[in-house]
Amino acid sequence: MTRHVTRPPRHMTRPAVSYDAPAASYDAAAVDGEAISRVNGRLPLTAMEAVRAYTRGKWSMPWVKTGDFTVQNYAVEFRTLFDNTVDFASTFHQLLANYASSLYTNGVQTQVEDQGQLFQVGILTPIEWYLFGQDPNTFMEKLRENEAPPLCGKMRSSMGGGFCDCGDTEAWKSGPYCKIHVPGASNQEAGFRLTEELLFQTRKVFPIVIQYIMDMLIWEEQKSLPAYLNAGYEMGRTTVKEGTLEDCQGIAEKLKCYKKVQKEYMDDERDRNVSITAISVQVFTVPTLARMLIEEESVIRVLTEALLGVLPEYLDSENKFNFQGYSQDRFCRVYAIIYDLKYILISIPTSWTEKLKEKFIEGFNSLLRVLSCMQDMEAISRMIGQHVEMDSDWEAAIAMQMQLKNVLMLIQEWCASNEVVLLKTYKDCHRGVLQCIKPVTSHQKTLVEMCGHSYQSYPFKVSRDPVSIHLPLSRVLAGLHSQMNKMGLITKLPEIISPNDFQVELLIESPLRCLVLAGQVAAEMWKRNGLTIVSQVFYYQDVKCREEMYDKDIMMLQIGASYMDPNSFLLLVLDRFELVEALSKVSMPTKDMDQTRQWNSLIEEMLHVLICIIGERFMPGVSNVTKEECMMREIIHLLCIEPMAHSAIATALPETENTDICLDTLINKVATFKKPGVSGHGVYELKDEYLNHFNVFFYHYTKTQRSKAEHTQKKRRKQENSSEALPPPPPPEFTPAFQNVSNLLCCDVMMHLLRTILQRATKEDVIMWTEGMIQMALHIIALGLIEEKHQLQKAADGEVTFDFTYKASRIGSSDVNALSLVAMLENLKGVPQLESQKDMVSWVWQLLETVKRLHEKSGQTAFVMSSSDVKANEGQSSQDKEKRKQKAEAARLHRQKIMAQMSAMQKNFIETNKLLYDTSQEAQDTSTPAEEHSLTVVGGSKITLGPRRGPSVPEKEVLTCILCQEEQEVRLDRSTMVLTACVQKSTTLSQSRGIAVIQSGETFNPLFTSPELPCGTHTGSCGHVMHVTCWQKFFDAMQMNTRQRLHVDLIYDLGNGEYLCPLCKCHCNSVIPIIPIVAEQVNSADAESLGEVLSLSRWLDVVGTRISGYNLKISKGEKSFSPEFLKSENSQSHEFRSILSFGVQSPPQYSASTKEILVHFANTVYCTGLNVSPNESDPRLPIMTWNTCAFTIQSIESLLRDEDKPLFGSLQNRQHAGLKALVKFAEAQRVTCPQATIQSHLVQLLAVFLPNIKLEGTPSFLSVDVFHLLVGSVLAFPSLYCEEVVGLHPSSVIASYNHLYLFHLLTMTHILQIIFSSATAADLPGWYIWDCVKKGIVPYLRCSALFFHYLLGVTPPDELKSSLAPEDQLEALCSYLCLPTNLFVLFQEYWDTVKPLIQRWGSDLSVLSTFTGNRSVIRYPRNLNTLTELPEDYSVLLNQASYFRCPKSQDAERKHPVLCLLCGAILCSQNTCCQEVVNGEELGACTAHALHCGAGICIFLKVRECKVVLIEGKTRGCLYPAPYLDEYGETDPGLKRGNPLRLSHERYRKLHLMWQQHCIIEEIARSLEISQTFFGFNWSLL
Repeated sequence: MTRHVTRPPRHMTRPAVSYDAPAASYDAAAVDGEAISRVNGRLPLTAMEAVRAYTRGKWSMPWVKTGDFTVQNYAVEFRTLFDNTVDFASTFHQLLANYASSLYTNGVQTQVEDQGQLFQVGILTPIEWYLFGQDPNTFMEKLRENEAPPLCGKMRSSMGGGFCDCGDTEAWKSGPYCKIHVPGASNQEAGFRLTEELLFQTRKVFPIVIQYIMDMLIWEEQKSLPAYLNAGYEMGRTTVKEGTLEDCQGIAEKLKCYKKVQKEYMDDERDRNVSITAISVQVFTVPTLARMLIEEESVIRVLTEALLGVLPEYLDSENKFNFQGYSQDRFCRVYAIIYDLKYILISIPTSWTEKLKEKFIEGFNSLLRVLSCMQDMEAISRMIGQHVEMDSDWEAAIAMQMQLKNVLMLIQEWCASNEVVLLKTYKDCHRGVLQCIKPVTSHQKTLVEMCGHSYQSYPFKVSRDPVSIHLPLSRVLAGLHSQMNKMGLITKLPEIISPNDFQVELLIESPLRCLVLAGQVAAEMWKRNGLTIVSQVFYYQDVKCREEMYDKDIMMLQIGASYMDPNSFLLLVLDRFELVEALSKVSMPTKDMDQTRQWNSLIEEMLHVLICIIGERFMPGVSNVTKEECMMREIIHLLCIEPMAHSAIATALPETENTDICLDTLINKVATFKKPGVSGHGVYELKDEYLNHFNVFFYHYTKTQRSKAEHTQKKRRKQENSSEALPPPPPPEFTPAFQNVSNLLCCDVMMHLLRTILQRATKEDVIMWTEGMIQMALHIIALGLIEEKHQLQKAADGEVTFDFTYKASRIGSSDVNALSLVAMLENLKGVPQLESQKDMVSWVWQLLETVKRLHEKSGQTAFVMSSSDVKANEGQSSQDKEKRKQKAEAARLHRQKIMAQMSAMQKNFIETNKLLYDTSQEAQDTSTPAEEHSLTVVGGSKITLGPRRGPSVPEKEVLTCILCQEEQEVRLDRSTMVLTACVQKSTTLSQSRGIAVIQSGETFNPLFTSPELPCGTHTGSCGHVMHVTCWQKFFDAMQMNTRQRLHVDLIYDLGNGEYLCPLCKCHCNSVIPIIPIVAEQVNSADAESLGEVLSLSRWLDVVGTRISGYNLKISKGEKSFSPEFLKSENSQSHEFRSILSFGVQSPPQYSASTKEILVHFANTVYCTGLNVSPNESDPRLPIMTWNTCAFTIQSIESLLRDEDKPLFGSLQNRQHAGLKALVKFAEAQRVTCPQATIQSHLVQLLAVFLPNIKLEGTPSFLSVDVFHLLVGSVLAFPSLYCEEVVGLHPSSVIASYNHLYLFHLLTMTHILQIIFSSATAADLPGWYIWDCVKKGIVPYLRCSALFFHYLLGVTPPDELKSSLAPEDQLEALCSYLCLPTNLFVLFQEYWDTVKPLIQRWGSDLSVLSTFTGNRSVIRYPRNLNTLTELPEDYSVLLNQASYFRCPKSQDAERKHPVLCLLCGAILCSQNTCCQEVVNGEELGACTAHALHCGAGICIFLKVRECKVVLIEGKTRGCLYPAPYLDEYGETDPGLKRGNPLRLSHERYRKLHLMWQQHCIIEEIARSLEISQTFFGFNWSLL
């Protein structure tokens, strides 16, 4: 589908009007000072005044007796009127006649918004009521709820200020319909149809309304209106204004003052979208109107004169533009006139009148005056000796060339559409080019001689004299010349320009200088001129400009070659490249190494220009090819570089906006689409049948592209075991007018150049040549042979004058050592530096043999080869094939031998180490998600709790520091090693998303975590290890470097401990000490004996006695409380130290550096989780440690459940290493805190679920997360063994019972939570309760299994390593955690002990309120959070966003709606209206929303730009690809391509996993590091 031009949308946006708004009281006297008259006839004549009054809060209708009136009543009145009338048209016309013009009366000056609202209320609303038969808002809601088809997805916009509409044949040059709405499409009505009643109404209403619109658009009478609208008002064609006829005529005269209007626009500060100049697109793009303006108003001349009129200050003394010191803003306004030129020319006429010819040629000559001011503008001379001090302003001139490109292409198409016009414009353009050439007749011509030929040229050196890259006149002439040839008018050229006046040498002079300039810049001869000339040459050959710059210069040289003697032409080229001396003989004329390298580079550039002149024929007019074939060739060469995405192809191609080329059709013809995976995008791969179209010296390749394409094609050929030669594809035949260009190949000067270059390659001095020169020389030889072969095949029995092979076989001089070109080809095979070109040499030899046979077949005299040449050539093809086969077979045998040796070595190793293979697991690759290094034990119990607890036998862990690369075993008595860590707040598990909950601050107590998990502290790691000393040195060095680099906006905050991992550059803000698991084993016999005396009730008594002996005072606010200890009937008395009698041991000893890191990391967790400053003495420090451990485990378990992965064996190495270090840290951190603080926290935790402890202020067990209770209780429990004099630790035997009883009690607590939350009725069947318990408890058991595994190191059962569903793993979990399979057995076993606790809970008011429905509780299992659901079609999302209005803005502007993907809220982004002040800082709506929705980390979708925004905190963020893809598997940021977009569930799933895996900060850091900008975006105001 080809876009013609962009127009503003045809539809009118419905203003926000409430149809049931109550009316003001009736005022019979006046409304806005005017009396309201009575009903006259069928329609109330002054109802519009009442509508105006409604908009001002004064609503009164004289024909309604009640004072309570609404817009709905008003609309229903008219609907009834329409229903009761037979002739809808007359009623509609009367409505318009009475009210349309009154909207714009001078009585009350209204704003544009008021006028739109008046029009909606007074005219459109009644028609909508009549059309829909009900409230229009209600109808639209119903329509959206039904399966109405979405927008087709044609969302293309441009500088015109609007959108091109699907189906608008005037807005699109071809293919105005999308795939859905193309006439005859089968799926147009699939799944949705309008009702017959509505269709009947539309058939009645639409023709009348559309006819009215057409009548008004084509109405030409300025003094009257159509009879049916004659209501006493004067109306213009496009504007309605009440006033005198003289007023209207005055306005019409002003509209014709285009130059003045544009001049005022240049001096104005307002944007174009609010300027009257923006209306030009509506006028100039109508074909009939544009033609009328050209014929009657000379609009092309007016526009070009206006263009010159606004730029007089930029003309120099020679009447050339010079934009030095230009104003960027002012210059951008000049583009408006150039746009208008494009709009007026966009529709090429199919028929011409004499007046149109006259006025167009007049406009063309006016345009030539503009182009003559650009011809040779801003010429620049090469700097010698010193570097330029300041780069000149080059951007404006290049930008003007870009803007004029489409105008120049269109003007050539106009010229080519009429023979008379083309001949006249060609003559005028030719004259203009010659007039712009500076007189050079005063200079003495210099003689250029080579191999017996000479040429006299005017002295000019690009390296010395001023040269300009801007030659629009010359390039237009080249384009017109190709159009002349295309239309068959080239034979009439002598009739309009005599051969003597044509002066082709002068015509090609400037384009040749440009190409030489580009070559010298590539040879680095202009380095002292700075970026000015480099940038200009870049754009000269870039896709944005090359069609009307570089390509036309090549074409102009082809024109010169077609008219000039080939030897003279080559001598002129050599002279301008300043290479006559360098190529006059084989030996280099200088020993200067720098000069030689420069000459070699220039020779390469000159040879490439010659290849382009001879071989680049895919230009309409130069050969018989079409634009489609040219574009297809561009696509082929792009895909020869590598497979490309559709957008990459479209970006690398010239614009097809003004052509009828369908890009998609061409791409699909030459390439196959390969669908994208989860990441990346879909790519097109070139079809095999088009691979032979590859030309390694394709003239639109950059050097980088050429090198990459050559590598890709040689690699492909090598894999196919074929020749690596890259010969030129046969070019299309020149048209007769360009046929002489081929003679360049066989002229004497060309033969001399080729012989000189090839002979230098055989010399020992490699400085004299380059491989690129030889490759290009072989390419030219191949072109000569291909041309001769083609002419021989075409001529049949006729004589062929093209004698390339004959001249190639001749000896070039009388020197006894001289060789022919053919002989030199054989010598190239012996040059070791040309190994990569041997296949190409062989291919040339084969082609020589083919041409020889064609000569013999035609009976013509073939070239004479030397005997050595013939011998070398005979059997060459068969020898090459045989050698290639031998090499392939040898390589295959070698690979087979190597594989056999490796297999034998592997078997031998396995046999030698058979025992190792029997007892150990196979190692996993560290680069892939690997199974955790579980503690594997041969035999032993796989139970982690209780008397039968399995052994903890840790593996020997040897880690390598990523900074010093030293290996070290992890042991407590060795240097401390640390793991990179990133601590962040998270809401990924929140069951109350979107609800702001304060979870930080100096007064917040984090001891008890809500079961809704509104916010947690997550700790992650990239898994890389360092010595603590190495890390400290690294961090200190970063701080030092930052101090030395002032005013640098870093992507991390060193003040908060942030840094990037030295290895993988992941974002980190702390380090975790790596603490090994200590080998332990519980003696089963001792444990069983202890179990006989230490029942749960006795254990509770012992624990209670120990706690009561501490006489703890628990502070809660300003009050302090002591725990109350309850004794049962069977309670026994125990001493304070009775707990020690069951077994103690010395605690682990940590080094000072380890303790320091323990405190450091705990402080990081504390500061991040509570958003406070560091404070090592804060009693909340250990609580935050336990909480981050619990929350991180819950996050990982939730992620594994979401991905259906096994609980053990599926974590990535980074997750495994991080979780292992985190759990052991949480256990060890207790030693750095006062034990009284730990004991105080423990008592508060135990008071929730221990039957014998009661503490005032303890929360209900329903309002506490049990797993957080478990982690805190288990990790704090060893503090009860602390003595004043000596530090003690529970023995492994008693610890197994401590863990068991704590876990059993909390498991029963959680079971009751599940039952209470699931109780929906008084009597529930047992099977229902059991089903609820089974499903609800599995996540808790899985988290507990992870926790105890990493805490104790007991190997889990194999069932937990399988991919069973979580519900099916209940038995294995119960076995591992020492639970009965029937969990209710716990209550039976411990009933006497826990009965008082259950009774106490049952009488709790907060628990009772759940049964009465006064309080809601969380249900288990908790829901797995996902990102908000998105529609499949992006146009649906756009449609939904179109209804969004900023809640805090008074105007109707739609702002920038963004969608929060975490909670689904739509926000107003980047607008001051929605900014909030948070803690004294002004934040944007998105940033403020992220603080409570995602704890500062959030994901937003910019709906109108189709971009995802990741944000972290107030200072960091980045853009991320949206999950919507087009049919090519690509995103469309900014909706620039306009393709229909569909939701990619894989991409959205990837975004979801990034959020769940807490990798958003990591993604932001990587993005910011890759794309650092000098001026960063202010993310706080998003």
